[in-house]
Amino acid sequence: MSSGTLDHVCPNCRAALKFNPHGQNWKCEYCRSEFTKEDIDAFEAKRGNVIDEEAESVKLEQDENGMDIYSCPNCGAQIVADENTTATFCVYCKSTAILKNKLVGEFNPAYVIPFQNTKEDAIKAFKSIGKGRPFMPKEFSDQRNINEVKGVYIPFWVYDFDVTGSLEADAKRVKTWTSGDYHYTKTDTYLIFRDGNMTYYRIPVDGSTHFADDIMNSIEPFDYKGLVKFSHSYLSGFLAEKYDVESKDAEPIAAERAKTSTTNTLKSSIGGYTSVSVMKENHNIQMTKSEYVLLPVWMLNIKYKDKIYPFAMNGQTGKMIGDIPLDKKKAFLWWIIILVITFVVCTLVWWIGGIL
Repeated sequence: MSSGTLDHVCPNCRAALKFNPHGQNWKCEYCRSEFTKEDIDAFEAKRGNVIDEEAESVKLEQDENGMDIYSCPNCGAQIVADENTTATFCVYCKSTAILKNKLVGEFNPAYVIPFQNTKEDAIKAFKSIGKGRPFMPKEFSDQRNINEVKGVYIPFWVYDFDVTGSLEADAKRVKTWTSGDYHYTKTDTYLIFRDGNMTYYRIPVDGSTHFADDIMNSIEPFDYKGLVKFSHSYLSGFLAEKYDVESKDAEPIAAERAKTSTTNTLKSSIGGYTSVSVMKENHNIQMTKSEYVLLPVWMLNIKYKDKIYPFAMNGQTGKMIGDIPLDKKKAFLWWIIILVITFVVCTLVWWIGGIL
């Protein structure tokens, strides 16, 4: 197959533009010019078919392993990307390459939340996790490792649901008192019924098998007020993936979240009891809408003792998650030093006490 790559160039010097999260605009790293989306759209509208012709002139081939190989339009180097990569970098000149043939038809997202924070913000957030951890392995403070943090647009499916739910619950009200030498306990048991209709908007499900679902769930929520109509321009300067989990396969996950939320909401309306146990629940759920969107995530993977430790930061809200392991050797040496110091101090106290 052959196709092309797409990039956005500076109207002044023709260098590649990158999206600037803080300014929510596009900045040229060479001439320092800044542009709004309207500026870029107007410039590219004037260029007309030149953009498509330039993109088509860049060959995208597949090797025998099914990996895509494209030629960087800036320096000519050959770059390898897997079948789900939609935006990547040239490792030599750092130009962004947006693989346009992978962002058409069903793989064209409806919306995107642009990055709100920068690589520097992500590095600062990661370093804050390590503060106050004297036994942190050196790999997690190595600036070369930390600088490998990457901004990635993760594919998500978002679903709207209408849910009619009901539940039966066993509720108990326990009362205790003392009279004379006797202690009394009275337990009243009630059968509680609740039902209601609820509507959910944009319940997200990770659409990529490359990223662990528990990590993606942990950095939620995203503020969907930040959604904008998808444009290739927002991918400039970042990596991006296309979904490899079909909507029909992701839908049951979102539906289960809607059911759980419905049950929890109904249960929370039962108050004034010592304990409440749900005995039976029913849901009638209907998916009313699904959309394919790209959400911003800063990712960092650090290898320590043959294990990969992933860290992720919500590229919109700045919420960072990840666990730093304990360097047992460093902790052991620290305790040895403490024991030696304690022994020396005790010995000196004993020796001085004997002299006096």
